[in-house]
Amino acid sequence: MTQQVPSTEPELVGVRNFRDVGGLPTVDGRRVRRGVLFRSGHLAHATEKDAAFLGSLGLRTIFDFRNAADKKLEGPDIELPGVRNVNLPLSDPADGAEFWRMVRDGDLDQLRGILADGKGVNRMIASYRTIIKERTREHSQVLHALAEDSVPVLMHCAAGKDRAGLSIAVTLLALGVEQDAIVADYLESNAPHRRYKVRRSSTSASAYSPEVMELLAPLFDARVEYLMAALETIEETWGGVDPYLERGLRLAPETRERLRERLLD
Repeated sequence: MTQQVPSTEPELVGVRNFRDVGGLPTVDGRRVRRGVLFRSGHLAHATEKDAAFLGSLGLRTIFDFRNAADKKLEGPDIELPGVRNVNLPLSDPADGAEFWRMVRDGDLDQLRGILADGKGVNRMIASYRTIIKERTREHSQVLHALAEDSVPVLMHCAAGKDRAGLSIAVTLLALGVEQDAIVADYLESNAPHRRYKVRRSSTSASAYSPEVMELLAPLFDARVEYLMAALETIEETWGGVDPYLERGLRLAPETRERLRERLLD
């Protein structure tokens, strides 16, 4: 039985960007049920108190969208008793490995070369488009699991912003949540207490100078243009949300209805 979720957001110490996605409105007047759909950053650094709170949520499943390189950098998730951990990478660790090494280790001139003049923004937009087009199997697996026996569920990646953000958005689209509400939830990842802590190899002041942080900002911001690129990709590739769900994600109408019954009030 799902535990009662506190109405105020918990102050988790070692887990960033945690939130209950409940309460968001659908186009037909329903709302996402509270206590069944959660999102966050990785759980590798969760404290004992964090783990106790997460354990109180009655979770059935945790979807971890990180790849092997992410897990090597941050560590594996903590184990929660009775919770099924499903690792479903939404990005290839070999894809952009040199790029991310440069983000951590590169000097100012190198960062300018890979991020200045809109290169960082363009990279993020391309990444969102690629995940939507090429990770249909993974998103289909998530939605089918949610329709069956996997809720309450927590979805996370490293920062809880991009890969988890897209997976939450796809789930909300399947539930019929209003687009403005999907965008608003996505943008909550920009709140200062939610943001991923930028990691650079050097601890010197120059490694975190204002210009460096400005160059890195597109990689660590949640920006409307990123999510809109994903939604536009759905329109361009499948012709709309319904055909995307039906043809792209193989979500039959009866499965979608089961999903809505499990996750909506």
